[in-house]
Amino acid sequence: PALVNADPNTCSFQFDPVGLRKFTSSCDVATAALTKAGVPYEVKPAPAGTLATVNVGTTAVTSYEAAGLTKEELKAKGDAFGGELKGALGAAGYPAKADNARINIPGTIFMLWLLVLYVTMVYGPIAAYLVELFPTRIRYTSMSLPYHIGNGWFGGFLPAISFALVAGTGNLYYGLWYPIIIALMTVVVGGLFLHETKDVDITK
Repeated sequence: PALVNADPNTCSFQFDPVGLRKFTSSCDVATAALTKAGVPYEVKPAPAGTLATVNVGTTAVTSYEAAGLTKEELKAKGDAFGGELKGALGAAGYPAKADNARINIPGTIFMLWLLVLYVTMVYGPIAAYLVELFPTRIRYTSMSLPYHIGNGWFGGFLPAISFALVAGTGNLYYGLWYPIIIALMTVVVGGLFLHETKDVDITK
């Protein structure tokens, strides 16, 4: 993996669900760039006040502080840093994109089909179960509320939380802990509070 040398106090937890926060420290700039490039990394403490550097193989790329820069300066520094980092990653053997010749297209299509199949296995029973779970007089609201909390809120936060987890650890797979924990929570909550709906009078 790449190595980021940075002052730990300048490395933020980059959780930004609505796109309003700005992560401007040199550490945040470096770790965000590596995360977006899909490159694993480790963070090594550096003296306070020093700019973060990214070591890829034998090449060191110095990050920059984005705070206080004009839009033009920010673009110029971002392009320069991004270009240097891309060159260093390419020299170290990190591909800029997937090699189409090495993609197992039938296998990829099968995996996508399998994921869709799993979704249908969930959506079929859940629709029937939710219909029977609530009385008809409040059915629409009672079905809509848990459905949209689960899919809209817990699911909607997935990209922001997973990105923050990966950027904070440098582990590309660390973001999977969020859906895993949510899935385990649903098992516990469902096991404790969801009841059998057979022979329930749904008009009451």
